[in-house]
Amino acid sequence: MCEDRIFLKRAIDIARAGIVKGNGPFGAVIVKDNKIIAEAQNSVILSHDPTAHAEISVIRKTAAILETHDLSDCVLYSSCEPCPMCLGAIYWSGIKKIVYASCRSDAENAGFRDSIIYDEMNLDPADRRLEFIRLTGMGEEKVFERWKEYESKISY
Repeated sequence: MCEDRIFLKRAIDIARAGIVKGNGPFGAVIVKDNKIIAEAQNSVILSHDPTAHAEISVIRKTAAILETHDLSDCVLYSSCEPCPMCLGAIYWSGIKKIVYASCRSDAENAGFRDSIIYDEMNLDPADRRLEFIRLTGMGEEKVFERWKEYESKISY
């Protein structure tokens, strides 16, 4: 538990430093075996990349360093509760433990609009604010058939 506080404090310090650089107020650290593997701050504004959240960036860095897509033996420390995009990446990476400080309502009170995404996720695609158009009959089913038959696949 003491280690959790140390690593979370590092994520918060990274978030604070990001603000000074002109980025958003988010920081993240990934730890394996009580050792920091990678750290990142939100760089959405400076990189002009809406997916450059701290959690996404630190997952990418960690996967590259460890040369694996499976981060199930890692812990993610984040200055704030991960947004839906980051949460999806966390699930896909296999991380099983997230330690965070601020919650989504704190982020919303600071002007971040994650609640829109949380609300939309539960809706049928036809009822979302974004226009979703599904086209079929173009051979799309053959892609998954091919995947199921592919002998060298690594499931994730």
